Amino acid sequence: MSRRIIIDKYQGNTHYSIHVIDSFGQEHHLGYSETLTGPNSYECIELRAEEIWSNETKKEVSLMSKAIKNCIEIDRKAGRLPSLD
Repeated sequence: MSRRIIIDKYQGNTHYSIHVIDSFGQEHHLGYSETLTGPNSYECIELRAEEIWSNETKKEVSLMSKAIKNCIEIDRKAGRLPSLD
């Protein structure tokens, strides 16, 4: 995966949404901003992104997520859910 900074402003919305994607594909939401000046200028966003990238680690999958995934697989094998194939 590549590292990215995403700044979105949906049509009709008054605020920008700022996200950083790290090399593991994990998304970090930096917040919302009405303007891209001051503490949310491009330079500050890049500094915050670089801080995330320098400390990035792959998050472990929680036990609850693993249990839910196993239950879904059991249901698929039993024919209660459609196969992904």
